[in-house]
Amino acid sequence: MKINVIRKLPSGETKTVQPYHVSMKGLEKAILCRDEEDYGIMVKYIAVCSHRKNVIVVIYNVVSNHSHIAILASSHKDACSYAEELKRMYAQWFQTKYLEKQILKGVDVQALLLDNEWYVRNALAYIPRNAIDNGCPIDTCRWSAYRAMFADKSVPVTGIPVCKFTRREQDNVMHTREPLKKVSWLVDGHGELMPESFCDTDYLEQAFNNDQAFWLKTIGALNPAEMEEKLVEAPRRLLPDSEFFKVIADMVNHWFKMGIAELPNDKKKRIVTYIWRTRKTTVNQLARVLGMSREDVRMSLRLVNNG
Repeated sequence: MKINVIRKLPSGETKTVQPYHVSMKGLEKAILCRDEEDYGIMVKYIAVCSHRKNVIVVIYNVVSNHSHIAILASSHKDACSYAEELKRMYAQWFQTKYLEKQILKGVDVQALLLDNEWYVRNALAYIPRNAIDNGCPIDTCRWSAYRAMFADKSVPVTGIPVCKFTRREQDNVMHTREPLKKVSWLVDGHGELMPESFCDTDYLEQAFNNDQAFWLKTIGALNPAEMEEKLVEAPRRLLPDSEFFKVIADMVNHWFKMGIAELPNDKKKRIVTYIWRTRKTTVNQLARVLGMSREDVRMSLRLVNNG
């Protein structure tokens, strides 16, 4: 399968893009989507934010207290910007509707690069499986892009074009004033955004060799607890040095086919920025585990921040 692909972005630019898993997780008892209108708005903002932040949505699933999205982005910065914008837009909706200003302060968003075939395939299978968290069968969940995948492309998708909306219609249906005159999105007769009109189904399908049975088998064989740990919990948790060392050792071996002790400084400086963006850690821990000086770690991160 091809992990990195060339795509035309919403801006019109053609670039090489990489897959990311984006998660938005609420507080333990926070219900982010309380009724069908909330679910529909979250789906629409998943699309609107992709247009605003120049990324491409592959597949998504929204449940009551969290959401999962696979996107294609040209940089980790763009992926993170998308995640933060989704949180910001939905927070505005939630606060306006429910007059509750504090609940979304504890909501965390994360963008994790999917850098190998195992991660890509399992993330693309794990995302629609989250429908079960809402007590809904995977294949009938209205708030998932599952139904858009492996559809018969010889049958035209019909719906109401968002680009034809008047400003008032767009405000009423999409709840945004983002310029949407060039999008190919469609809504159905209930005003719900149709995933087949804005998701990159081709990316998911090629990830499973264009074999729907392969995808369904992967969904069925998933260990959801393992995927939750790898995609959602681990990137948010500060690990002790011993566990962190094992994670980074596996990463270094995968990237460079060598151990941490053998890694030259130029490669250490390259990988430290990726670790900082995808794992909860500290400068001191990075220095200890990678055998770098704290000054070198700070310099590497400062170069990224300035660039």
